[in-house]
Amino acid sequence: MSVNRRDFLLFLGAGFTTLAVGSCQNSSKLPKIFPSSEPKFPQSLPFKPIKGPLPNSLDLIQAQTSQSVIPVSSNSPSAQQIQAYSTYEVVDDLVLPEGFTYDVIATWGDKVGNSRFGYNNDYVSLIATGEDQGFLTINFEYISADIWLETYEQVIGKTLPLKKIQSDRKKKINAFELPQKDPLRRDILQLSKEGLTDLGIGVISVGRQADGRWVRTYATADRMITGLSGWENNQYLKATGPAVAIFTKKGQGYNDQLGAKIIGTFANCAGGTTPWGTVLSAEENFHSQVTEAVYPDGTPYSPRETPFLFEKMEGLGNVFGLAGNKYGWIVEVDPTNPADYGTKHTWLGRYRHEAVGIRVEVGQPLAFYSGCDRRSGHLYKFVSKGKVKNPQDKKNSQLLGDGMLYAAKFNSDGTGEWIPLKADTKINPDQPNIHAGGVIALPQRPKGGSFIAKTNQDIQKFKQRFKTLGDLYTGSPEEKQGAILIDAHLAASAVGATCAARPEDTEIGPDGSLFIAFTSGTADAQTGGPNLEIFQAASEKKPYEYGWVMRLVEDGNVPQAMTFRWQMVATGGEVGQGGLGFANPDNLAIDGIGNLWMVTDISTSKHNQPVAQGRLDKNQQPLDGTDLLGLYGNNSFWFLPTSGEYVGQAFLFAMGPMECELTGPFFTPDQKTLFMAVQHPGEYNRTRKDGATKTLEFALQTTQGEEFMQTRQVPLGSNWPGKEPNDPPKPSLVAIRRINSEQIVEKPNPV
Repeated sequence: MSVNRRDFLLFLGAGFTTLAVGSCQNSSKLPKIFPSSEPKFPQSLPFKPIKGPLPNSLDLIQAQTSQSVIPVSSNSPSAQQIQAYSTYEVVDDLVLPEGFTYDVIATWGDKVGNSRFGYNNDYVSLIATGEDQGFLTINFEYISADIWLETYEQVIGKTLPLKKIQSDRKKKINAFELPQKDPLRRDILQLSKEGLTDLGIGVISVGRQADGRWVRTYATADRMITGLSGWENNQYLKATGPAVAIFTKKGQGYNDQLGAKIIGTFANCAGGTTPWGTVLSAEENFHSQVTEAVYPDGTPYSPRETPFLFEKMEGLGNVFGLAGNKYGWIVEVDPTNPADYGTKHTWLGRYRHEAVGIRVEVGQPLAFYSGCDRRSGHLYKFVSKGKVKNPQDKKNSQLLGDGMLYAAKFNSDGTGEWIPLKADTKINPDQPNIHAGGVIALPQRPKGGSFIAKTNQDIQKFKQRFKTLGDLYTGSPEEKQGAILIDAHLAASAVGATCAARPEDTEIGPDGSLFIAFTSGTADAQTGGPNLEIFQAASEKKPYEYGWVMRLVEDGNVPQAMTFRWQMVATGGEVGQGGLGFANPDNLAIDGIGNLWMVTDISTSKHNQPVAQGRLDKNQQPLDGTDLLGLYGNNSFWFLPTSGEYVGQAFLFAMGPMECELTGPFFTPDQKTLFMAVQHPGEYNRTRKDGATKTLEFALQTTQGEEFMQTRQVPLGSNWPGKEPNDPPKPSLVAIRRINSEQIVEKPNPV
């Protein structure tokens, strides 16, 4: 489902009720994102967009108004774009608009407390402790195996025990069951320890200097909460909610003998920041390090099921015997409290969390939104039992200890409902044939784990055997609820929650509406993909790679609503094909006047992959969406105005260094600084050697859909952030600001 500029304008304003929901109830209570009669955004852009590798919204506007800054003999907009984009040079740097600069605040390997700044930094949050000072909390998501192993000794200054391990890079090793004195087990333990040390959550104190630069100030509260905090220092994480009853009991599966204590946190992707000064960190692809599958009583499969794999630096929890059901949660941390090593709130559910959107209003329950970032993952909402009295009161954290978790059911008419994940909810999964990939994963019984339903008959048999969620799980009422939360993804599929298109970030707008980034609409060969009645290409019901941004409005505009309305407000893809010029939207941020900012998450292996003339494969068949991702170059950062002259368009604010992902954009309260994490530069081609560059060819399209060829110069690998020849690429945290230190969106420049 695509959206054009007119649709976007109608959705954001009073026309939304007619366009998106027809005769649905309570339409009079639908909030406007901004009153159209009082625009808060200037009539021109706050910066001059940078030039990307392919035509985008700015070129479309110039084509529509016949205003081009490029002197050409032809008045044809296509001719102007062909001349402008026939050659392009990719730069191994964070490229920003004129008048902007960035400062590197911290980078992989820097000292943090008694540990080090981790790898693949993601979500960033600032908790201010004064006008120009505060604590930055940073997530560290995963290890990019090849470049991490290549540069570890150079950056960290220690040697890794690789001799015995790397002899067979692709061999899976169950180190958990090797004898304690086995040399191979010892080496795997040491290597896994170094990997898990680089994952988790970091807290660093920072201050802003008179010239606008942010620098570290090294407070006693600076610390790392790693994958092994409890293992090494007895700094265990805590837990609340029904799943604690599972952690503390002996059941069908593996027990780590630690009760409610949790050794660490890892796979920390995006997150959220509360009004009471805590930070929420989302554990996403935890299944790479520990076993995801659980038994009907919620206890986990043995660590042997996720063995150590050197080639990908996965299975790092295997040798330590980590219990898989203790990972995949939302972790709350108070960065100002040096004794706080995190609490996992199990009422928020266990799945591959990408982020958390936080809605806090006086006199209302808390509402926390999060998506499960997998192909076929769901959108969830937690609603607290208690209500908020004071949004700044740290006692609000206690509200996360009791409530209900819901999963979203989207209807094709733009309406939806929230389905409670509790024992008496009716079993009613969607049919496999409406999904990309044609399958759906459901709980396997009487065994644990999952099975793949491929036919309508599979669904019918499942519904005949099980009537409610309580039939799929065992134990006391509290234990059943805990098991449902532990197995949230499969439980949500079983009750008919909509399989979605990799829901990533969730952000609450100033009016209470929810923005959701759906990264990719294609399928996974094993577990399927999104519902094609909801997530589809512009012209037909087929998988669509490039993604969407959705706006969801609760009926009555209250956090505890059980029904909602939704609309896609931005669609990825080339402008000539009806998209907005970006691909694979990921993290979102909302600035002080309500504009939307969005980074992309194009798979590293697709960056700058050439596209031949005619866009045909070797069999002369049209290339599919994933094969065209190379057109978009490096990952990027976009500005989407939500009011004013250019609402409904997307403008390129930044391009990232080679083979990286830009993550975690976060504005300071005064709107003068934008913090951002640059993740895994050089992930694919590793360290750039002696300025190596390739010349590649790409079949682009103008905004009018006319094909032409582009010659593109592409660096091989990265030297960022050092940028000197042969420097090792390192994930780093940066602060983006105007050179004149003014607000980022305060002074617009005409297009």
